[in-house]
Amino acid sequence: MTDQDFPRRPRSTPRIWVGVPPRNKNFTGRADVLAQLRSRTEANNTAVLLSKESLPRAVQGLGGVGKTAVAIEYAYKYGHDYDLVCWIRADQTLLVRSALAALAPDLGLDPPSASGIDQATTGVLDALRRGEPYDRWLLIFDNADRPDDLLPFIPTGDGDVLITSRNHEWGPLVDTMALDVFARAESIQYLLKRAPKGLTSEDANRLADGLGDLPLALVQAAAVIYEGGMAVDEYLRQLHDRIARILELGISPEYPTSMTAAWQISVHKLRQQSPAALELLRCCAFFGPEPIPTDVFKLGSQESRTGVGAVIADPIELSSAISTLGRYALVKKDGAYITVHRLVQGLLRADLTPAEQRDYRQDAHSILAAGAPGSPSDEKTWPKYSDLVAHVGSEATDLAHCEVADHRRFALDVVRYLYVSGDFTSCQLFAERLIEHWAALSGPDDEYVLDANRHLGNALRELGRAAEAYKVIEGTLRSAERVLEPGNPLTLHLRNAFGADLRARGDFTEALLLDEQTRALHEEVFGPNDPQTLRVINNLALDWGLNSNYIKARDLHKIVYVSLRDAKPSVSATEVLNALTGLARAVRLCGSFGEARDLGEQAQTYGPDLGLDHYLKLRAATDLSIAMRRIPPDYDDALELAADTLERCRLRRGEEHPDTLAAAISLSNLQRTTGQIAAALELAEETAERYPNVYGAEHPYNFACQGNLALLRRRAGEPGLARQLNEAALAGLDRRLSRDHFFPLVVAVNLAGDLAALGDAPQARLLGDDTLARSTSLLGVNHPLTLACAANLALDLRATGAGDEAETLAADIRERCARTLRADDPLAEALVTGARAEVDFDPPPI
Repeated sequence: MTDQDFPRRPRSTPRIWVGVPPRNKNFTGRADVLAQLRSRTEANNTAVLLSKESLPRAVQGLGGVGKTAVAIEYAYKYGHDYDLVCWIRADQTLLVRSALAALAPDLGLDPPSASGIDQATTGVLDALRRGEPYDRWLLIFDNADRPDDLLPFIPTGDGDVLITSRNHEWGPLVDTMALDVFARAESIQYLLKRAPKGLTSEDANRLADGLGDLPLALVQAAAVIYEGGMAVDEYLRQLHDRIARILELGISPEYPTSMTAAWQISVHKLRQQSPAALELLRCCAFFGPEPIPTDVFKLGSQESRTGVGAVIADPIELSSAISTLGRYALVKKDGAYITVHRLVQGLLRADLTPAEQRDYRQDAHSILAAGAPGSPSDEKTWPKYSDLVAHVGSEATDLAHCEVADHRRFALDVVRYLYVSGDFTSCQLFAERLIEHWAALSGPDDEYVLDANRHLGNALRELGRAAEAYKVIEGTLRSAERVLEPGNPLTLHLRNAFGADLRARGDFTEALLLDEQTRALHEEVFGPNDPQTLRVINNLALDWGLNSNYIKARDLHKIVYVSLRDAKPSVSATEVLNALTGLARAVRLCGSFGEARDLGEQAQTYGPDLGLDHYLKLRAATDLSIAMRRIPPDYDDALELAADTLERCRLRRGEEHPDTLAAAISLSNLQRTTGQIAAALELAEETAERYPNVYGAEHPYNFACQGNLALLRRRAGEPGLARQLNEAALAGLDRRLSRDHFFPLVVAVNLAGDLAALGDAPQARLLGDDTLARSTSLLGVNHPLTLACAANLALDLRATGAGDEAETLAADIRERCARTLRADDPLAEALVTGARAEVDFDPPPI
């Protein structure tokens, strides 16, 4: 069977080609392997690269046998049959998720910087499964280890999957092809291609026999003979001597004898010709087996404990060392990156004493820390941080066991990068690993352990795991207050995080008190206009809003937004957008719906690079749809925006994330406002069922959400059930917040409506009179809630025979509405028609 047997697409290369290493110009043989991986579908006689009955397919074999080389050649040889080819380094789950998420823009999805790594990965897998926009794709997972770690990331669909692995556990799970060493003819062919022209077939046969036809060993041998000018007889003599010594010592099955011997010859030759290159190579053994950016080789504050420091200090020597390693096939060069084969790395580490391993590993840590690109909050540094993550997470690098302060700070910068870039799951996993090892080495009260716990709590909160976040942050804050000096920045950061956890628990008053104190401490330590202080003020604005002081919240949000907007360019777009959205929300809660809509539209267009699925963009969209609910000409646009936002939240944040539930409530309220009662009721019931799973059954949001459901029950002709729901919701809110709070007052207004609908006008009047007095005191006479309560009270006064009092109150309300509301506002229209005004609840972010 030849390539001509298969029809090819007219395109010569895939539309999308991601991450595939450079083609090996010396690739040799393996024609039978490539032919087995290529098959024909009998139905239409069209070419496919992996049999539909055996997806995925794994190429399995021992280290150095050439699995990766086969996969690379496979991609180049047959890539024209695909729309998309993506190479994925699969030895760390983080790398798999990042590589898949990075495909999102190529598939017409928002980038992970907008939606987060988790949601981008989910979206990519779904797009590949559906074959939209491409149904012919090839994913190559190189060096996969445990199947359980990788299987969740293997999509189904019309595309193809190729896996390379040393792990035999793939055998029962996928169609596995065992890759053996070269056939002798292939070994000879490779050596004649790679080694000097004077090499004879007989000599090549002798070399292949001595090296056991192991491809990586042949590569090493050819490099030494070609670059070092070593005679074949001399090479075979050294090979014999070294194999004899190796066999006497015994060897791990991971390191084939022929490979170990060939490697030792290469290292011996390198030691003679370029000791500097050997120093660099040994240091690289303590990086991950992924590409190492060459610009990372810098001197840090730590003094080098090996000879690699002198190599890095001299750019000429460094460049020469990298070139030498490339010529000897000990590293693979790809532009600004070098890669050391994991088998070579393992042999290098095994050849060092434990003390030498510690020294080289610490130098690797110093190099990584010195190569950090800057603040992880700066989006411009993210590509470089992405290059370093694979090495930070590598078992060979073992940064989690490091005790040097600078190196731990760098590790936490990587954790912070994972958080701000939206990869909350990896942030959690990295933080947990650092906490486990650092606590064992330095104790649970070590400052770096405490800081790692802070990052862990923040990640858990963003993952929707509020109770776990509270537990982590509370315990860490107590430890920090006990062991750190007053005013320590870490303690202040933890106080700020704990305020969010208190809000998530529904402890709004406690959060306000804490954040008031935290603001004063921040101003003392950082200054009043520092971004750290402004973050606390932003949270304080959230607190005031959750405690029903919307004017105070608006004024604080305005201070934060203007300060960040007018600050230097170093302020990130996310911080400005967050402040702008908070300001729009507070303006709406003050009753200025048109202004809130205008600010919300501005937030929707701010930071276009973030993408529509960034979590702050989604929150801004939800808030905008809420403001538009009070502007009838905007109803159609509001419904479309709310429905689209809910769908995006479901996909990007999950069904039970607070952002998703807030979007669902907004859509349900809009559906009720526009008369779609059945749809609104169905969505409200679904949302009310989910809320206790997020914040707990006693959270104020849960009770207020029940109040929305009760309002719909009355609209659906079930006032009795509505009353029961509202009475239970009001009792819960009274327990958590007291009656003098916006949330219970909303429920009380609607409960009065239930009583009126059930014919109990006197009780409706009593409740309405009490609610009006409380709303006027809390929110003022012109707040929309106060106006709605007064308008409904006028109806109940009239129903109980107090006509003159009712008319006086109604006239006053009409005059106030004319001054403060649009003529087509739903409340103004209710006054004209004599209908009962409806009020509802929307959950603010915490």
